[in-house]
Amino acid sequence: MADTPQPEADENWWRGAVIYQVYPRSFADSNGDGTGDLAGVRSRLPYLAELGVDALWFSPWYPSPMADGGYDVADYRDVEPVFGSLAEAEKLISEAVALGIRTIIDIVPNHISAVHPWFKEALAAGPGSPARERFWFRAGRGEHGELPPNNWPSQFGGPAWTRTTNPDGTPGDWFLNLFDSEQPDLNWNHPDVLAEHEDILRFWFDRGAGGVRIDSAAMVSKDPELPDLPDPSAGADAVLPAHPYVDRDDLHDIYRDWRRIADSYPGNRILVGEVWLPDTERFARYLRPDEMHTAFNFDFLACPWEPARLRTSIDSTLAAHAPVSAPATWVLCNHDVTRTVTRYGREDTGFDFATKAFGVPTDLERGTRRARAAALLTLALPGSVYLYQGEELGLPEVEDIPTDKLQDPMYLRSADTNPGRDGCRVPLPWSGDASPFGFSPVDSAEPWLPQPADWAGRTVEIQAADPTSMLSLYRTALRLRRGEGGLGDGPLSWLGSEQQTLTFRRGGDFICLVNLADTPAELPPHEDILLTSGPLSDDGRVPADTAVWLRG
Repeated sequence: MADTPQPEADENWWRGAVIYQVYPRSFADSNGDGTGDLAGVRSRLPYLAELGVDALWFSPWYPSPMADGGYDVADYRDVEPVFGSLAEAEKLISEAVALGIRTIIDIVPNHISAVHPWFKEALAAGPGSPARERFWFRAGRGEHGELPPNNWPSQFGGPAWTRTTNPDGTPGDWFLNLFDSEQPDLNWNHPDVLAEHEDILRFWFDRGAGGVRIDSAAMVSKDPELPDLPDPSAGADAVLPAHPYVDRDDLHDIYRDWRRIADSYPGNRILVGEVWLPDTERFARYLRPDEMHTAFNFDFLACPWEPARLRTSIDSTLAAHAPVSAPATWVLCNHDVTRTVTRYGREDTGFDFATKAFGVPTDLERGTRRARAAALLTLALPGSVYLYQGEELGLPEVEDIPTDKLQDPMYLRSADTNPGRDGCRVPLPWSGDASPFGFSPVDSAEPWLPQPADWAGRTVEIQAADPTSMLSLYRTALRLRRGEGGLGDGPLSWLGSEQQTLTFRRGGDFICLVNLADTPAELPPHEDILLTSGPLSDDGRVPADTAVWLRG
């Protein structure tokens, strides 16, 4: 089919873009079934254009049993009927382009759904069949094969292996699933897997996608020997020469092939990696000029609201990207992470999946103040910014969802100890004073996750009319960012020596100051105040947890 033209823009648009993450299930419901859909997104495109974003990144919209919120993909060349149709997706991409907005789709290369035709064929074909070679089927250990083939853990808890059942009802081989048991891992040593994903990229680029976000990008390749992970208590002698499934060197050949495909299309299509790696040098390898364009910056996302830690994160991020001339990315929250307002109101303001728990107290007033300041901080930093839906409304994490309503496998596999990720995925409030708050039409089914009653004061309708709201802050900041030549991609220089504030210059005369001290901070010399995250003190100083944009 004919490729949808991309918006007119600088060929390096992605180096300083603001990209808005849409979680389709929770953005807007057009047909009243309680679940968001693509027609709902289309109806809200003017809102996104007014907000001022450059691109939309969609969490998976493909056919899926939803065992993991759509990250268990059954068919990459279609759209989940709950969300709409392929024709609807094509219209959305085209209509967004007409508003100057690109579309980035999600690709999940590590695994597919257990109902995908390939996996159904593999199960039916039986042990030793060619169809099973696209996956990681292995006999179990133990006298009767009753133990998993190795000790790898699932990211969602428990072993990363699931045992099959033979046609005669006896226990069969095991298959690898680093995530949910409904998400069998693919074998990227198999030529069918390589060819299929390259064809999927072309399929969506042909339909006008401006880029792809690559889920769990550093976990795709596996050591074919499938060795056990070392016992941490065994010391240095037990260390493997390379991790058996994280950041393996052969990954780079895969992404070089993908880059060649992206570069063969007009309009600068991009590859964005979800790369969780503590080693900044190895992280940067994914961003070499012939691999990915950008990758998510999880160090900054997880960083506590502490001046020294934030500055170190910013400096190390910029330093890691500099050798490969790649732009940094900045993100405060996404569909997996506790919402910023809630996290910044806690005693521990960092983020770690291992510490998620029920009943952790938070101060939402303090968290909101810090989230407003963090918005101006991130939007002033060099590179591109990712904005998760609802962050522009200052939505808190919903932490009182009844447990019988929770659907995230992270919760379901935790023996009721981990609240999972549903709290940041609650449907957005658009208007009105009661659920569904304009998310669905009147007299619709209940939203797929319950909305808090107090969100009546957080709707788009209410905030659009309030010049002091979080939404108004984001709209103003994005408008200023677009007009400031020194923002987006480019250098940063730190100013001053105060340890409790972050103050830096962008371009020739733009200054950002963020006060993380407990006491007010003095403004540096300036010509004009462009924007503040909150009111200044009566004597013109910057209160605690407040950010200011200045003309220097």
